Amino acid sequence: MNVRKLIALLDLMEERGVAEIEVRSWFRTIRLSRAAGPNVSFFSAPGTPADAALPTAAAPAASLPEAAAAEAEVEDEDLLVVNSPMVGTFYRAPAPDAEPFVEEGTRVSRGQVVCIIEAMKIMNEIESEYAGTVVRLHAENGGPVEYGQPLFSLKPA
Repeated sequence: MNVRKLIALLDLMEERGVAEIEVRSWFRTIRLSRAAGPNVSFFSAPGTPADAALPTAAAPAASLPEAAAAEAEVEDEDLLVVNSPMVGTFYRAPAPDAEPFVEEGTRVSRGQVVCIIEAMKIMNEIESEYAGTVVRLHAENGGPVEYGQPLFSLKPA
């Protein structure tokens, strides 16, 4: 997609008040998302068929990573939070048919693998920075995560 088309989409989003739009063309998907201001973020993902060439408007983002982190801190000030070290796709288990690395109530030690984040077709094992018991899962299996987004809350050991 060329710059003129992106600018036209941005203008359309501004004019219509659309918070997020996804355009699929050939083997590329481009999603434009506006946060609570003029900032616009871009990302592109391969792998969609050519028949989905029409732009579609998506629902506004449910929450921002900063808001989720602030909410987690306010609710449970005594809990430790394992945050995402990168942008990618969150997986709770090493394979679709395997048991999750951790569940609510699981005791984890520092350095223990708690999940996988796929970024650029590379599976990155994420280790816990803390020892404790998992009391809350923040990310959805197979869903996107942002840098700094809370993944798990732990009660200190």
